[in-house]
Amino acid sequence: MTYVVTDACVRCKFTDCVAVCPVDCFHEGENMLVIDPEVCIDCGVCEPECPADAILADTNPLAEKWLALNRQYSAKWPVISAQLPPPQDAQAFKGLDGKFETHFSPEAAAR
Repeated sequence: MTYVVTDACVRCKFTDCVAVCPVDCFHEGENMLVIDPEVCIDCGVCEPECPADAILADTNPLAEKWLALNRQYSAKWPVISAQLPPPQDAQAFKGLDGKFETHFSPEAAAR
């Protein structure tokens, strides 16, 4: 079992989950985070910390389509291991549906 980040993270990119993760399994894209399923230790501490409710266990049927995306982009994006401030407009995007189709960026974070 692993955890995955869903499209609820797009344009929110809260990093509360990163702050509590005991391993470096989060990777940062330009406007969302993903979890490397090979590094995640399945502890689950990240899930309740996400203000956008963007993290699911892969046993959740809704997580299936996000597992491949997390695997793909965790191989391309850099590891993030410290909490960062969210984007200034994060609250405006929190809870919006369909953000992946309209706002997802495949680019890595520019840090």
